[in-house]
Amino acid sequence: MCTEGDTAPVTVTDALRMAEAALGYLRDPGTASLLPAELGGVLESVGVLSGKLAAARAAILARFEAERAYAADGHGSATAWLRARGRMTGQAAAAEVRQMRQFRDHPVIEDAVAAGEVSQSWAAKLAEWTRRLPGDWRHDVDKLLADTASAGANLEDLAIIARAAYETWRQQSGPDPDEPDDGFDDRFLKLGTTLDNAGRVNGSLTPECTAALQAVLDSLGKKAGPEDERTEAQRYHDALQLACELLLRSRLVPDRAGADTRVDAVIDLARLLGLPGASELHEAWLAALTGEHGYLGGLHAEAAACDALITPVVTGHLDLAVVDQMIDVIVAHLDRAGGDHVSSGASDRSQALSPQARQALRYAIARLAVDLVAGPDRLASILRRGLLDAPYNSKSVILDVGVSAAIPGALRRAIQLRARHCEWPGCRKPPAHGDIHHLRHQADGGETSISNCVLLCQFHHDICIHRWGWRLVLHPDGTTTAYGPRGQVQHSHGPPGGTGPPGTGPPDDQGPSRRRAA
Repeated sequence: MCTEGDTAPVTVTDALRMAEAALGYLRDPGTASLLPAELGGVLESVGVLSGKLAAARAAILARFEAERAYAADGHGSATAWLRARGRMTGQAAAAEVRQMRQFRDHPVIEDAVAAGEVSQSWAAKLAEWTRRLPGDWRHDVDKLLADTASAGANLEDLAIIARAAYETWRQQSGPDPDEPDDGFDDRFLKLGTTLDNAGRVNGSLTPECTAALQAVLDSLGKKAGPEDERTEAQRYHDALQLACELLLRSRLVPDRAGADTRVDAVIDLARLLGLPGASELHEAWLAALTGEHGYLGGLHAEAAACDALITPVVTGHLDLAVVDQMIDVIVAHLDRAGGDHVSSGASDRSQALSPQARQALRYAIARLAVDLVAGPDRLASILRRGLLDAPYNSKSVILDVGVSAAIPGALRRAIQLRARHCEWPGCRKPPAHGDIHHLRHQADGGETSISNCVLLCQFHHDICIHRWGWRLVLHPDGTTTAYGPRGQVQHSHGPPGGTGPPGTGPPDDQGPSRRRAA
């Protein structure tokens, strides 16, 4: 380190030795000797030294490139030499050469960096703003910007000054019509990957591309709800991923299209039951369940396809009031079987159930009721195939497929029809934003079924479920409850009167799975 009596270096070797000694001292023991109140000032001084070092390095690199000194070591460019001998990544080497050329073309800004008046990052901005100006204008505007920055102006003020200077130049002389320079040829985008396949994006975008990307990020990067604890930068990352996935799902990417238009014809079960002949088919189906004669298998016909593939889907509304009546019937039957003839016994026994127990019983019966009418040759299929004409009486499609490496298209469409939007409580993202999620993972024995799969948007699926540890419960009536890692509970519904809030059972209770058909 320098002590009293030391003189200025007389050679580059002396300067390098003194700089190395000084930097070594700053790191240790200099850092350890600082008081907390001194750290900020020292950081500012080191920042100035960093700028001086960058200016010195750029000057040496400029001479290195001008003399083609890289050729002596067998390299074809300064960038290639930096990558090999400097052990730099290609991106870092290119950035170093780019900074050197900026300093070469903007000597006033280089002097400001060397004097500690402008930081390296600000210098890059100033040089980018004035690079399209002719040489005489560039020098004067660079000087104005550097002096204004040295006087304490912020970056936003400098941007206004640079824009005003550029517009003044355009009005007075305008760009050369023979050599237009709108920055279009400088556009680029690079996507690099790390060893673990994470990515890094670097680029220079045109104003049109910037505006389009900003609109997409602003639209898709909004907070998704009170559970959304992502930073703006994280939301923008997820928005970019979602935008790409939406583009792929819309089949607008070349070589990924070709599928026919599909029409899902939704038929309500209640309307089927009201059609002529429904009662006879209903009775025949019930008789078939008990092993009696008279079972009707329904008609078979191919779906008519003219510019669209029509898929009939039978839907129904689960009325829990009917389930309550079932509970009362079951309790009354048990009372009669046990010889209990107290007139109000059934009602009293039913009401004696705790709200939690009654809700669990309601959902258990509801699941069984759904399984009773939905599935191959179950009531919904019998009515649809027996009462409707082609193309609505086609063969039923298996939805609950058990273990599957992929989500079948029919199951995906059925879940989208059931959900209509992300099934997370309070989220209304449309199906195009959604992924199919197994409530109980297949590795834990969960099946690929209508009752074990839900539609979730990218944020609630990838972030809340798989990153932050939330869990989701799908109830038989189509409502959901989300359980957070810190005890948070969110319902997609209000609690039904007198029965306690849905979802009070264990979060992993998804009920039995059945092989079901549309």
